[in-house]
Amino acid sequence: MTGPANHGVDKLRDALRSRRLRAEELAGSALEAIARSETEEPPLGAFLSVAGDELLERAVELDRALDKGDEVGPLAGIPIAVKDNICTASLPTTCGSRILEGYFAPYEATAVRRLRTAGALIVGKTNLDEFAMGSSTENSGFFPTRNPLDSGRVPGGSSGGSAAAVAAGLVPLALGSDTGGSVRQPASFCGVVGLKPTYGRVSRYGLVAFASSLDQIGPLGRSVADTATLLSVIAGVDRFDSTSADVPVPGYRDELNRALEDLVVGIPKEYFPADLDPGIAGVCRAAVEGLAGLGAELREISLPHTVHAVPAYYLVANAEASSNLARYDGVRYGARAAGAESTSAVYRETRGAGFGREVKRRIVLGTYGLSAGYYDAYYGTGQRVRRLIEQDFERIFEAGVDVIFTPTSPTVAFPLGERVDDPVQMYLSDVFTVTANLAGLPAISIPVGQMDGLPVGGQLLAPHFDEAKMLRAAQALEQAVADAAAAELP
Repeated sequence: MTGPANHGVDKLRDALRSRRLRAEELAGSALEAIARSETEEPPLGAFLSVAGDELLERAVELDRALDKGDEVGPLAGIPIAVKDNICTASLPTTCGSRILEGYFAPYEATAVRRLRTAGALIVGKTNLDEFAMGSSTENSGFFPTRNPLDSGRVPGGSSGGSAAAVAAGLVPLALGSDTGGSVRQPASFCGVVGLKPTYGRVSRYGLVAFASSLDQIGPLGRSVADTATLLSVIAGVDRFDSTSADVPVPGYRDELNRALEDLVVGIPKEYFPADLDPGIAGVCRAAVEGLAGLGAELREISLPHTVHAVPAYYLVANAEASSNLARYDGVRYGARAAGAESTSAVYRETRGAGFGREVKRRIVLGTYGLSAGYYDAYYGTGQRVRRLIEQDFERIFEAGVDVIFTPTSPTVAFPLGERVDDPVQMYLSDVFTVTANLAGLPAISIPVGQMDGLPVGGQLLAPHFDEAKMLRAAQALEQAVADAAAAELP
């Protein structure tokens, strides 16, 4: 499956500014490709809502400005998709849940507002696991998304719609959200680039909360350079988000092609366990050797508390989800059960009908972890383990390691339906990604090869607010993988 956006952002931008391509034409072809993807059999299921006349009107305005030679933003005319848990004023924000079906937010997320200021065209809202709770986009309250590389497999989750839209060429860029790997794991499964910024690097204002101390908006693109371009637009302090950090935003694109000399890459043994699929391990080790060939030093390291990351993550995340989702009660906004005869019945019937099975499971687990007599044993313990994990990373970076390399996922994309009835196996999909969220670190997944014809992602992590160095290493890794693949051609 391919669409109009298979070219990189730089090529599209050059074509738009030279007037070889018009924004109206590009927007229209994106809308046509999205429509085709939903009428094919089976449908891709990447989008929950799509823009219409307003999008084309905005494209015409941009064309007029470009015709006159006016200064336009860095993403002027570029179609971009937005995950449907990020608020937009002109499109519904459902979070993939029946409880918010048809809901329009009264304001727009800061990240979306910055995209519009940069000239981007918001083409639609992408599918996701309900309230971003899942690793396959099968938990959407509406329909599953399929992997565009193999329609019988999942695209990953929870940002599966965004990853699938980019991989299918429907849009060159998309926004997702990452609470425990929800940008990086679908990027790995779909063979695209996905980046989780440092906690506080990108404003969370307008991102519907799942776990407030873990959530981050992150970009997805077809290349490291495109992803860096999108991050440059959405990053920066925001007065509407008290957790956003007042830290200077460097020119990420300017950093990409600097030499790798003296770069130290840590390889944590805990992320290459004996039971890791040999195919995944082999692809990842071969890829990182490419960095060594470009002058980087590879150093084996240990992050000993990684073994506790998944249980700590699901204690913290579910507890915060239980609190955040209490607001969906049928009273203030969203769906409301008809015919309920008391306030408690409104709450019970609205939440019972509006939330899906996975969301209910996590609310129950989180509520239990916060209940009297169990708070310290569960949520408190999870937070203490979280701090130990963060200290592991601090120790390694203080010892001179610049970036850390790991597999993104222990598997390639798995078949639809394989894990929906086995939540433990589904949760283990996040085993290599949750640590970055617990520690608040930036992390990126890029395609590093294939196994059984399916993409394998490699992950790079860096110190807080050092996305520039991480992107430089990712750009070099991307090039090394491309050079190795070209050398194997007959």
